[in-house]
Amino acid sequence: MTEPLVQARQLTKHYVLRGGLFSRRQVVRALHWVDLTVYPGETFGVVGESGCGKTTLGRCLLRLVEPTFGEVLFRGENLLQLDRETLRQRRRYFQMVFQNPYLSLDPRMNVLHLVGEPLVTHTDLRGRALAERVVALLERVGLSADQLYRYPHEFSGGQLQRIAIARALALNPLFVVLDEPTSALDVSVQAQILNLLKELQAELGLTYLFISHDLSVVQHVSDRIAVMYLGRVVEVGTTDRIFHDTRHPYTQALVSSTPIPDPQARRARVVLQGGVPSPLNPPPGCSFHPRCAQALPLCATEEPRWVDVGDGHLVACHRVG
Repeated sequence: MTEPLVQARQLTKHYVLRGGLFSRRQVVRALHWVDLTVYPGETFGVVGESGCGKTTLGRCLLRLVEPTFGEVLFRGENLLQLDRETLRQRRRYFQMVFQNPYLSLDPRMNVLHLVGEPLVTHTDLRGRALAERVVALLERVGLSADQLYRYPHEFSGGQLQRIAIARALALNPLFVVLDEPTSALDVSVQAQILNLLKELQAELGLTYLFISHDLSVVQHVSDRIAVMYLGRVVEVGTTDRIFHDTRHPYTQALVSSTPIPDPQARRARVVLQGGVPSPLNPPPGCSFHPRCAQALPLCATEEPRWVDVGDGHLVACHRVG
């Protein structure tokens, strides 16, 4: 069995909202008791509704956000125990591509400085050698040398995301978190970026954590998928198992809402009642039970445990087992 590249154990992130003179402070459970394992060379998809904790999970894995509790192991080393200098040295091995390239790239810096900044920080490359390395990175993502001294406002959204990808690849990382990398792009450009990411993964042996709310995109790119709801992972399995042997009621609702490319095909639609509860006041027991048509009395009082239904397919549901 291949050794894991990244592991999260009981990963938790709570935000404290401090109250005023006559109000008590409140706790937002952005991420609660998350366990997952990512293996070298795979694309691990993370899906769920907006506000479910997907982005917080990605940032906690890279320690861009400090978790409240738990462990993050990268090649067996707990990142949460590293001092600042050691963590800075390790950062060359894991990078992140953010959702909106218009906000993640400094508009005051040209492409040479945007892509070259991590190289200046972590290597001795300077001057002509630095420019040659940046040009090589640009060409790898489908851009050219004549764009080296342009600024972000001179590029389209797809080109900006290519620049962001080039910057993430500058230090030859092993693990890249892709936080909805295509959601701000046109559909035709989305396909180009997804194909580029797959080509780079095959060429460089990259491992991806692919965060998205679009199940059709995640199905296209992922080897395994974790489904999140209200800060917790409720189902994990291979892409085939998640889409064709769905066990958790929430996952069933998500999959039923995914468009089918065949106009003759029909799929029974599972419609959820109500909205997502507030993370300030999550329901007791299974957090999904107020919206679940299959809920048992036990669901309102006791959190479900993981059940392995075969081939590493894990489900947190009282009805499974």
